[in-house]
Amino acid sequence: MVVLNEDTFEETFSLKLNLMNVFVVLMLSSIFLIGITTYIIAFTPLREYIPGYASTKLKKDALNLAIKSDSLEKAVKLNDLYISSIKKILTGDVEYAKLSKDSLIAAERAKLDVSKTSASEAEIKLKEQSQNEDKYNVFESAKPKVNFVLFPPVQGPIIEKFSTSNKHLAVKIAVANNTPIKAIANGTIVFADWTPSSGYVIIIRHEDVILSVYKNAASLTKNQGDSVRSGEVIALAGNSTSNNTSINLHFELWKDGFPIDPTQFINFE
Repeated sequence: MVVLNEDTFEETFSLKLNLMNVFVVLMLSSIFLIGITTYIIAFTPLREYIPGYASTKLKKDALNLAIKSDSLEKAVKLNDLYISSIKKILTGDVEYAKLSKDSLIAAERAKLDVSKTSASEAEIKLKEQSQNEDKYNVFESAKPKVNFVLFPPVQGPIIEKFSTSNKHLAVKIAVANNTPIKAIANGTIVFADWTPSSGYVIIIRHEDVILSVYKNAASLTKNQGDSVRSGEVIALAGNSTSNNTSINLHFELWKDGFPIDPTQFINFE
């Protein structure tokens, strides 16, 4: 291969090629490229951009982020459901479970196969043996029927009872001005603020997903997020709304998103 000057035709460069020279050059070039590629893949972060060569740390971080995002998504959904329940309590917008106790019992009896319910002779003997063993062990086997006792928030006459037919999901207790309102059990305050329709309102979350709601208070002694003990004063009774002339406590009790008659568990008088 000869390189000539176009004007003078003077030879400026010449190279004599043969098969061996071309082979050596190609081999050296290939080895160089392979070495550079291997170095990039093995020792530089650029390998992460090559499909199939993602680092172990990157995969681990991606997995942890996926788990955290899934947990956060579940937490957000639960929080939204909880906030929705609180809003329903405050507004009184409740969907009642339309179930008939008698119809449920009748349906269960209709499905029951009597032929399969008769006890065998061995079962009868075992039952008699168990009754004889436990006959004089009343104090050893007795256990409380409830996990905790509900403390009355105030003492006073009930002027309006709980009634699902009238959509009155609370009991209204007449009290004197500045009467201390107490927590019915240990729990955490999830809402404590003034509302136009119900005055000062406090909602406490207790064990077993039980919510207690105290409305028509004149002032609060606790804030949202505080932990309270059973019988601890959380508010003072009084008139805090312009459309309410009487002094009373509007008390509600909820379990799993359904209203409960508080008089079944608390003696207010």
